[in-house]
Amino acid sequence: MLRLNEIKLPLNHGEEDLALAVIERLDIAAADLLDFSIFKRSYDARNNKQILLIYQLDLTLTPAAEESLLANPKSALLVQLSPDTSYYFVAKAPAEFPQSEQQRPLVIGFGPCGLLAALLLAQMGLKPIVLERGQNVRQRTKDTWGLWRKGELKPESNVQFGEGGAGTFSDGKLYSQVRDRRHLGRKVLQEFVASGAPAEILMVSKPHIGTFKLVTMVESIRAKIIALGGQIRFEQKVVTIHREPEASDQPEDRGAEKMGQISGVTLNSGETLRSRHVVLAVGHSARDIFEMLVEQNVYVEPKPFSIGFRIEHPQSVIDDARFGKFKGHPILGAADYKLVHHCKNGRSVYSFCMCPGGTVVAATSETGRVVTNGMSEYSRNERNANAAIVVGIEPEKDYPGDVLAGIDLQRRLESRAFELGGGDYSAPVQRVGDFLANKPTTELGTVLPSYRPGIKLVNLAELLPAFAIEAIREAIPAFEKQIKGFAMADALLTGVETRTSSPISIRRGKDCQSINTKGLYPAGEGAGYAGGILSAGIDGIKVAEAIALDLFPTSKQG
Repeated sequence: MLRLNEIKLPLNHGEEDLALAVIERLDIAAADLLDFSIFKRSYDARNNKQILLIYQLDLTLTPAAEESLLANPKSALLVQLSPDTSYYFVAKAPAEFPQSEQQRPLVIGFGPCGLLAALLLAQMGLKPIVLERGQNVRQRTKDTWGLWRKGELKPESNVQFGEGGAGTFSDGKLYSQVRDRRHLGRKVLQEFVASGAPAEILMVSKPHIGTFKLVTMVESIRAKIIALGGQIRFEQKVVTIHREPEASDQPEDRGAEKMGQISGVTLNSGETLRSRHVVLAVGHSARDIFEMLVEQNVYVEPKPFSIGFRIEHPQSVIDDARFGKFKGHPILGAADYKLVHHCKNGRSVYSFCMCPGGTVVAATSETGRVVTNGMSEYSRNERNANAAIVVGIEPEKDYPGDVLAGIDLQRRLESRAFELGGGDYSAPVQRVGDFLANKPTTELGTVLPSYRPGIKLVNLAELLPAFAIEAIREAIPAFEKQIKGFAMADALLTGVETRTSSPISIRRGKDCQSINTKGLYPAGEGAGYAGGILSAGIDGIKVAEAIALDLFPTSKQG
């Protein structure tokens, strides 16, 4: 089978046009093309008057035609043998695992990273025990709606905490910029499809799944882990890790205090579980876990993240700007965007987590604080589009000193947003025109806010540092040049967006273990190694593989 890249056709091409394009591109006879399938489909909408579909195809040709093409240097630039994207397990546990002297690996956190780590460990016969501080995904959904509808927050069961992780209440984007030579991302997507996700996520260039489909998919994966001998324990919060006093073999110049081998964890119930292999797959909002790790001298360092607002437009405005006369086409769906602007004050402003046809949601996990995020269903058919518009910040410049200073900054901003919103989990909101003019908003215009449980009209200049306000005020008119209507006066800004990524990084070595705590495998977004559902799932696979190879180095699979 051969892989052919870059077949471009008009958006409304006919069914037969794809086969004809292959025949013409390769200069082969029609009889030589026995079959083909679409491996990937994307679109080019840079010119919205002539939107093109771009295909990667897997071809089945007659043996003679395939041999001729591969032997011709000119043709070889167009086609190559289709790569093997199958997943191969790096190791497998013996059927009798665990024996009396063996300990089952622990997975802390059951978001996308913990989900895939546990699934892979289970598939390799390692029977993991998953410890999730929050509730199962159904109960968690009820608790989250309790905040949105009634302003009642449950600190251990919300948008951030619980089965499925923060990605459950998001647009469900399933693409990333991770370099993935081993096609681990395809393994993640295949597992999702096998658990109920739409099959098209394997083919489209920007797959997404939406909240409700994520719920049923997560439940299916949980059932598979249990069927393979794994154990899932909800409402189990880790409060302490335990170590044996072994010397670390890491170089002293890494800046890490040697601390030895992890030996287990203690839960909030007082129970202690013993294990020498612990996956730390907590999300970027597990602040108490980060504080505990620092107190126990696990090597943690601050990292950059971003702060800003959610911006909300009518989806029709974005569709018009991006797709023109083709808006509403079923292949294109609701339009998205990705924007960046480098400001005069040296800051960069960019769009993040864009949610077409979605809503702005309350995403706090701590009482007395307001945090925003975006969410879409699979259909993406809500009236508004939203995205975070955020400013990058750095430890050395913006929150120097303590390793947890970034968390302190997040909390200050979130507490201020709670205060400006009226103290009942309503969010502070301002019209874009008023924000640019630096005057408080006193009434809404044509764009109605989607945030629940409520909003309060304010001047958002009181919320972020002056440099961030200055940068965002410069960026919005610049984005107007790329998307007509972006700076419309009635568009809305909702504050505050602080959980763009983890404010810390838990350093690990090439073996995926903490650089000063052997057997501790920091992973996913909370540890600073992922930035979305797919990259978190990929990282979960990596740490699961590392554990399997550490336990059974001689059982490596072919």
